[in-house]
Amino acid sequence: MDHTAPAARRARRTALLVPALLGAVAVAFLAQRPLHHAGWHGWTGTANGIVFLTVATLPAAALTVRVLARRRRAAGAEPGWARRSALAEVGMVYGTVPWVRMILLPGVDPGGPRRRVSPVPLHDIAEIVAAGPPATAAAQIVGNLLVFAALGFLAPVRFAALASVWRVLALGAACSVLVEAAQYGLRLDRVSSVDDVLLNAGGAALAALAARRWWRRPAA
Repeated sequence: MDHTAPAARRARRTALLVPALLGAVAVAFLAQRPLHHAGWHGWTGTANGIVFLTVATLPAAALTVRVLARRRRAAGAEPGWARRSALAEVGMVYGTVPWVRMILLPGVDPGGPRRRVSPVPLHDIAEIVAAGPPATAAAQIVGNLLVFAALGFLAPVRFAALASVWRVLALGAACSVLVEAAQYGLRLDRVSSVDDVLLNAGGAALAALAARRWWRRPAA
């Protein structure tokens, strides 16, 4: 038996983990700098605060994956599946909630009379591309693609019933519609846009395609 393979895998994981942790620390440091005098709202109601809290809770998320996987192994689950299912469940939550919270941040006049809706497909995307510099337009479009990317990537890994690009596309669209409806109903002074739904759902579908090799297959 080759005992060097597990050691090599551990070494590779460590080599990837160290720069990832250093990057997370750097992001957290940069995000928290404007928050010192911002109060509780600064930590929970601003983009910087959400970024900081997301990075700060990464160890707790990793610990949750470890505990869930261990409990499932103890209950008789196959070790690989126990680890993969735990990672998928925690990852879906950890990778989606911060994005949704950012989308639900209020605009300039929350609670005001304005309820803006943009029902024309591709209208907002065209405006973003025409109005801003390319980097800004790309950031907004990519950001919308990433909102439900974690959900799209991990849902078919965890649930065999979602091992289909079309089902993930429908799931992403449904979740996006709920978020856009919340923006409208809560009077957040944000635009409820069909283009956001298209980008959110498309991002989920693209992420599902990227994860295809790890999809959970239906039992024969």
